[in-house]
Amino acid sequence: MDFDEDINRFGTHSLKWDMMEKLYGVPASDGISMWVADMDFRPPKCVSEAIEKTVEQGVFGYYGDDKSYREAICWWMENRHNWHIEPEWIFTTHGLVNGTGMCVDAFTDPGDGVVLTTPVYHAFSRVVGAAGRRVVECPLSLSDGRYVMDFDMWDGIMDGSEKMMILCSPHNPGGRVWLREELEGIADFARRHSLVLVSDEIHHDLVYKGSSHIPMSHIADIEDLLVMMTATTKTFNIAGSHSGNVIISDMSLRSRFGARMAGLGISPNSFGLFMAEAAYSPEGATWVDDLMVYLDGNRDLFDEGVNSIPGLSSMRLESTYLAWVDFSKTEMDPSEFTRKVEKEAHIAVNHGPTFGKGGEKFLRFNLATPQTRVRQAVERLHGAFAS
Repeated sequence: MDFDEDINRFGTHSLKWDMMEKLYGVPASDGISMWVADMDFRPPKCVSEAIEKTVEQGVFGYYGDDKSYREAICWWMENRHNWHIEPEWIFTTHGLVNGTGMCVDAFTDPGDGVVLTTPVYHAFSRVVGAAGRRVVECPLSLSDGRYVMDFDMWDGIMDGSEKMMILCSPHNPGGRVWLREELEGIADFARRHSLVLVSDEIHHDLVYKGSSHIPMSHIADIEDLLVMMTATTKTFNIAGSHSGNVIISDMSLRSRFGARMAGLGISPNSFGLFMAEAAYSPEGATWVDDLMVYLDGNRDLFDEGVNSIPGLSSMRLESTYLAWVDFSKTEMDPSEFTRKVEKEAHIAVNHGPTFGKGGEKFLRFNLATPQTRVRQAVERLHGAFAS
């Protein structure tokens, strides 16, 4: 796979590139799009071939007999994550933002509190708020440049109206791969406060050497509270397929979730299923291994360059391709350092405050792009902050 290939995505209805100027004011003529979390790489050949085969067949009817699709998911989780799941535990949603919304709908009522460990993926709060639920922010603490959990502080925030907690594991935007004792702490916290625990593990395949992701399902005595969410979309750069897996081993939770799926008439997009089944394969596994080697090079290049700029600090990623850069030591307010990045360096990035408490002095940069573009972005940042 040639991850260095420069693919022109303009004019392809790409949210990341075609909406860059409209949303961020970064000119399309020379801008670098490093915001929304999709990659500028082609997916594995096996995924493209699956779509080509479908097109050649020529009839785009209803999808049926999903046995092989479910078996592919089970195979991947067993072989890549040492996690045994049963086919009947799997629900297919239209991506994991939809999966999050379905969980909010199934397991909470209007006015209930939903716990988020902020700063965290911005779509969570958007979905929770739109559903008429209350976002309860349990802030992560910074310790030696990495995020940690403060359960004593979090206990003091709870008032008993909270019914659900959404865990981002690995963490977006900080890139943390949570340790077993941290996950055990989360399980105890959820049990203590009677929370349904939704563990969004969409980045679980994108882990760098030296770290090891532990599925939340591996933690003891949490099954009756636990909903797992995974997807092929981030791993293989097929977000447009809008498919995700909600995996529930507990029969009671599974029944509640299934009832809401049925009540809303939700069924999957066949193209997403064809792509997912092809991706969850030995060929897909080899592609991911190669991808992580390439992203590791981008991570090193970006960190070295950004950390040499006075006042800037890039949090060391243990997972994901989403660098989280701290601008607090520039002593600029967010509008000023954001202006420099967007208007002077011409780089479109995600704004830290959208991720909740703790994100005010940060910007998020997408590193899943050819290395020449990462190098160019670093050079532009040096120019913008030279003074």
